[in-house]
Amino acid sequence: MRLHEFTRRTVVQWSISIAAAAVLFLALGAEDGELLFRINRSIDLFGKVYREIAVQHVDGLDPERLMRSGIDGMLKGLDPYTVFIDEEGSDEIDLVTTGRYGGIGVSIGVRDGAVVIVNLLEGFTASKQGLRIGDRIVEVEGSPVSTASVDQIRRLVRGSPGTEVRMKIEREGESAPLDFVLVREEIPVRNISYAGYAAPGVAYVRLERFSRTAGDDLRSSLKDLKSTGEIKGVILDLRDNPGGLLDIAVDVVAKFVPESSLVVSTRGRKSETERKYFSTEQPMLPDIPLAVLVNENSASASEIVAGAIQDLDRGVIVGTRTFGKGLVQTISRLTETASLKITTARYYTPSGRCIQELDYAHRTRDGEASVVPDSLRRLFQTRNHRPVLEAGGIHPDTLVPLPEAGPLIAALVRKAMFFKYANYLASQGRLDVPFAVTNKTVDEFDQYLSLTRFQYEEDTESALKELRKIATDGRYEKSFLDEITSLERMTQQEKKRSVARYRAEIRTALEQEILGRSSGDKARIEASLKEDPQVLVTLGLLKNKAEYSRRLRGR
Repeated sequence: MRLHEFTRRTVVQWSISIAAAAVLFLALGAEDGELLFRINRSIDLFGKVYREIAVQHVDGLDPERLMRSGIDGMLKGLDPYTVFIDEEGSDEIDLVTTGRYGGIGVSIGVRDGAVVIVNLLEGFTASKQGLRIGDRIVEVEGSPVSTASVDQIRRLVRGSPGTEVRMKIEREGESAPLDFVLVREEIPVRNISYAGYAAPGVAYVRLERFSRTAGDDLRSSLKDLKSTGEIKGVILDLRDNPGGLLDIAVDVVAKFVPESSLVVSTRGRKSETERKYFSTEQPMLPDIPLAVLVNENSASASEIVAGAIQDLDRGVIVGTRTFGKGLVQTISRLTETASLKITTARYYTPSGRCIQELDYAHRTRDGEASVVPDSLRRLFQTRNHRPVLEAGGIHPDTLVPLPEAGPLIAALVRKAMFFKYANYLASQGRLDVPFAVTNKTVDEFDQYLSLTRFQYEEDTESALKELRKIATDGRYEKSFLDEITSLERMTQQEKKRSVARYRAEIRTALEQEILGRSSGDKARIEASLKEDPQVLVTLGLLKNKAEYSRRLRGR
């Protein structure tokens, strides 16, 4: 499209908008009409500025790019959830709203600077054609891959079912890259990554997202578990669940609470926009003790579920404080290829509290969103009159923080050494048969770290470096510096036995990584439950009926 045609069409559209505004002004009340008049006057001014820059600027700007800059600037001062979605970003919206996407059945991620396949869905193209977890992706459709474009790679891999995608990968033990031509299929989103028994009689369900089919998936999982044994308690794991669709969160809550219970309400800028959401079905497990696991990455729909369960005193919340997102977004289609996701309301738990932590309308001098101080947070009550606070997310009834990983474990995870070691074992064919992780495995892993020249820094090393700098700058005696040198030597000796010091943690991490690689996600998750401190505390709480009841009774 020529520039003058583009601008002429744009001006015509704005003229139509202003004319329509005049009609609406007469139909609406005075207050709304005044707002609409101011909006269209601003649109008119923006259009004139846009047209003058697009036509007159010496650099000959791209009209579409200029318009996108204007949109981005307009949204910059709002909350981070109000975003413009172009054609490239529409796939993620479709994935959540439909519960399906076109792809090859892989999950990709970054491991120590490389884009790799981190998971495969059994029964789909990628696994059937021979791709493996740990394969490094070097090209997609002839385009070289870099870690800076992981989202772009996902979009390249996804597409319409029946179409082809070409990939070049590098594999441990292979001297040359391997070429694959894969046919995309319709892939269902996996909302539930695991459903089983964490202990005799205690069902455990890990819900990872709230796409369109999550409620149905939960119903099927609970039905299957009930068919295999008596359920005496349920753990619903929402840790690291970023959320999804609000009505699906209501559907999930409905599996546990009495029919017609208020689950959540939403209110926009005007009080008359309030909408209440109730459970509309008989619960599958109305009286079974329930615990919901959450952490700092449980957000949005996860917090709706946790807040409803807590406020209705239907179960206990265990873990750490949730993210604190109490805002609701609505998606408006602008064109065939563009949409606007805009924050249109806040949501409120059954007790009436909003758990939003950050106030984007009131910012600090540095431009940061403000936080409601604890002293100003209002107190609400659950059905049993237990006190709960607004803002700052959902606070668990039982706080169970996870122990911090030591510097060695943190470095091993950051540099993907457990992942790489599993790749190494797979390249030797050692994962083709049942593989048991023993103390000997940990010793072999220690040798592997030496061969790969793995390096990390102990906290003691960092402290001694800082101490040496302070002492040198302060012109301390040589004898003092010699003592630091002696401590540094001792630290290096102790560092050589670091794997022995963290043997238990390393063995657990290796077992989960290798089991996941050789036997699938189910085996990996089952292994992790045995060592998960938050799960273990939750199991103890569900088995102790008196303590469970006490926490829900209130005053």
